[in-house]
Amino acid sequence: MDEIELKVTKRDILGKKVRFLRRQGITPVHLFGHGIESQALQCDTARLQQVLADAGKTKLINLRIDGEKKARSVIVREVEVELPRRGLVHVDFYQVRKAEEMKVEVPVVLVGEAPALKLRENTLLQELDTLSVECLPTKIPASVELDISSLTESDQVLRVKDIELEKGVTVLNDPEVVVAMISVRRVEEVVEEAVEAPEEAPPPEEEPKEE
Repeated sequence: MDEIELKVTKRDILGKKVRFLRRQGITPVHLFGHGIESQALQCDTARLQQVLADAGKTKLINLRIDGEKKARSVIVREVEVELPRRGLVHVDFYQVRKAEEMKVEVPVVLVGEAPALKLRENTLLQELDTLSVECLPTKIPASVELDISSLTESDQVLRVKDIELEKGVTVLNDPEVVVAMISVRRVEEVVEEAVEAPEEAPPPEEEPKEE
């Protein structure tokens, strides 16, 4: 697997003044981690966007700080964007220890086809989007897959315990938590009540004219 690398430089501009960096195509970033001194850094926005797309929040990144000979192994911890244009505002990186297990959230991806969905009244619901796992940084999965091909009937469910993971990756969620299920759509019958036309009142009787 190709390594993901990002070059950064140390940042002196702090606080509200960082908006001037963004106008120049530079994004402020922050590095922190267990047992290290946090650092204010900055990097090219275009390159950072590419790295975020490739790494997500699960892949290791070789962070090369200008002036340091050795790259640091980090993962993306937090990404702040500005709505509605979704421009990058700030990114936090967490420096990992390759020999120390860590807890991360990993996306859950449903794969396969559920036979139960052949019936129009059935629908598939994904109740859990991410899975909490603990493992070494080098074993963090980009995502975890759950095969839904065993869902053949309505009201069937798949739980956390049905997910198979690589050896060395421990699931922290409750095994009984539902990940995906087949639900039946409720079709409400609209009964139109016949509206009876009001009875017309009989015409008033004419009084006899006096001759």
